[in-house]
Amino acid sequence: MCVVSIKIPDEILLDLHEDKLQFEKYAKQMIAMDLYKNKKISLGYCATIAEMPKEEFIVLLGKNDISIFSFDSEDEFSEEVLNA
Repeated sequence: MCVVSIKIPDEILLDLHEDKLQFEKYAKQMIAMDLYKNKKISLGYCATIAEMPKEEFIVLLGKNDISIFSFDSEDEFSEEVLNA
């Protein structure tokens, strides 16, 4: 497992009223959502980064207006609707 560290001034955590663990959780979720939104890695890997079950990660994506459905064209979307 790779470990990545970033330095955040204590004042920022104080301003946010968060402790290190809360901010770490937030950072992992934000990174995971960005990677998923930009189609860098799969939903499963992103859920792992966020340290959440896939179902919870999908809910998090929805709360942040990130869809798990991706269509390359309107025709592809229409075809998917017809096949549903």
